[in-house]
Amino acid sequence: MHSNHLLLEEPIRMATILEPSKPSFFPAMTKIVGTLGPRSRSVEVISDCLKTGMSVARFDFSWGDADSHQKTLENLKTAIKSTTKLCAVMLDTVGAEMQVVNKRETSITLKAEDKVTLTPDQGQEATSAVLPINFAGLAKAVKKGDTIFVGQYLFTGSETTSVWLEVDEVQGNDVVCVTKNSATLAGSLFTLHASQIRIDLPTLSEKDKEVISTWGVKNKIDFLSLSYTRHAEDVREARDFLSKHGDLSQTQIFAKIENVEGLTHFDEILQEADGIILSRGNLGIDLPPEKEGLTLTFEKLICTFWPLSGWDAIVLAYYLHVFLFQKSAVYKCNMAGKPAVVTRVVDSMTDNLRPTRAEATDVANAVLDGCDAILLGAETLRGLYPVETISTVGKICAEAEKVFNQDQYFKRTVKFVGEPMTHLESIASSAVRAALKVKASVIICFTSSGRAARLIAKYRPTMPVLSVVIPRLKTNQLKWSFSGAFEARQSLVVRGLFPLLADPRHPAESTNATNESVLKVALNHGKASGVIKSHDRVVVCQKVGDASVVKIIELED
Repeated sequence: MHSNHLLLEEPIRMATILEPSKPSFFPAMTKIVGTLGPRSRSVEVISDCLKTGMSVARFDFSWGDADSHQKTLENLKTAIKSTTKLCAVMLDTVGAEMQVVNKRETSITLKAEDKVTLTPDQGQEATSAVLPINFAGLAKAVKKGDTIFVGQYLFTGSETTSVWLEVDEVQGNDVVCVTKNSATLAGSLFTLHASQIRIDLPTLSEKDKEVISTWGVKNKIDFLSLSYTRHAEDVREARDFLSKHGDLSQTQIFAKIENVEGLTHFDEILQEADGIILSRGNLGIDLPPEKEGLTLTFEKLICTFWPLSGWDAIVLAYYLHVFLFQKSAVYKCNMAGKPAVVTRVVDSMTDNLRPTRAEATDVANAVLDGCDAILLGAETLRGLYPVETISTVGKICAEAEKVFNQDQYFKRTVKFVGEPMTHLESIASSAVRAALKVKASVIICFTSSGRAARLIAKYRPTMPVLSVVIPRLKTNQLKWSFSGAFEARQSLVVRGLFPLLADPRHPAESTNATNESVLKVALNHGKASGVIKSHDRVVVCQKVGDASVVKIIELED
């Protein structure tokens, strides 16, 4: 496993840690995906989210209906215009998710060691004794002793708003469970997760297909977050479905790894997907139980060094597994040049203004592992401090990026790619190498598809990469249109990549040695952003005729 920490080897002067950070137009190279919902749907709040660093807005269709999400999206469009900040749209599917239905929305208090029945009869009222669920096949899938979790965004091991159940017996279609911890469930809908159990539900449900073919098509979504991806075939089926819906053929699919089945087939899923979302909340409770393999070893170590036992030791063992998987998965995404998105980092900020020390460290470690983006779920969906959460996470990412060992990462990536490199890979790595050698303030890449810019970002340069997307005229035999908007927005999830949509009158390829007019626009944008100053050196990557060129320019006053 490739788990070397990408931390600078030279000593860090302790005094520098206390120095205040300088404000920057780009809050961090690492991107932030914010989930919009009840607490973050007004134009004012969304505008503040954009200003503090949110570059992708996630719409989670496990919560709320299409009309509610549409109103939020209209507010997002207004906020984008007023702030002039680009933002991509991600649709998160429901997938093979089991849910507890609480129609009356009354709080349900469950006490440890009491029994509760899970029933597919949704006509029943949700109480502390009976919980109606949306899946009729649970009784056939579980057996006595199996573990089931219920809650909002699932069990974290410390909160009292999620519950751990143990199957006691199966009675027809009902599953009788023993409650293992006291908790209060509030709201209309709770997620239910059966640990280590194969649930016979489609990855792309009929509800998902309806939402994609209506809401998704109408709003030309940039990303599809494919929940509960378990096999590469899930991604292929989703891509085939998208291809039948016009512009959605360009929509990128991010496979959401949420259980052991997805983890087991991770390599083949990575080959098919455009990016990966590591859903650590679900993974943390679906990894092998304490009586198997590494988790048993972890639990023994935990009990040796800490005075923990029983459930506390098991929870910590689960999360040590997530830690190992995160490092391995992010490494594989980095080497494949595909974005890796990490979730569940600052859960406590759902109700608190500051993260815990452990959470702040977790964010920093995700950055040092090489992740492209941090995804905030409950923290911005229903949290009390959505703007403050985005701001705090962005600041932590920016600090961690300062000690990211780019030199080690670059050498490791070049070694992995091997020789002979492809033409484009060689140009991308050369552009980054040149930028590092001359200490360039920025890399400017002219591109039509965005592929060249993403390859440059793959090598994690320490300076921002301005991706100047040159639109191309295209036709479907019925009408003419320009490409470019999708490509620009889809860069917003890639670490260190900042898109700029150019004037379509200027081609990406030029017969001249320089593409002066477009370059001037890019340089002016860099100056306005504060990343380019007089006498700075800038590395430019572009096509000139049939050749790809990397050049270094030094700015005058």
